[in-house]
Amino acid sequence: MFPELTASFFLLAVTVMVHALGLSAILTPIRRAALTEARFWPVTRVLVRIAWSLVVLHLIEIAVWALFYWWQQCLPDLESSFYFSGVTYTTVGYGDLVLPKGWRLLGAVEGLTGILMCGLSTGLFFAVVSSIYSPRIEAFVDRRPPD
Repeated sequence: MFPELTASFFLLAVTVMVHALGLSAILTPIRRAALTEARFWPVTRVLVRIAWSLVVLHLIEIAVWALFYWWQQCLPDLESSFYFSGVTYTTVGYGDLVLPKGWRLLGAVEGLTGILMCGLSTGLFFAVVSSIYSPRIEAFVDRRPPD
């Protein structure tokens, strides 16, 4: 059990590093763009680009786990490894594929890791939307007559 637990924490650390690098790469162009307007199309383009980037980032993280499963021959082939990793990371968990008895703990840690990374992505999305719209909301609140 100790080697599996060590492997799962190593994979978690790699996943967090990939996510941190990805978030930095996503934020750099956003900071440069400095969206001061909250018009529909410019904001929508930015949000769509962020969503695409986050999905690609999560797919890379799923691939890290899948390649490990394939390398350790936990699942029959590479396609099964990617499929299992995807449904585990996203916590869909169909249950049609399972890890061998000695490796089952990795599935649980991957699910928890996926929850954390999706939460970070949601936080980034919220922060971007807040930074775009907060000046407009503050301006609206400041102009409202007192009760």
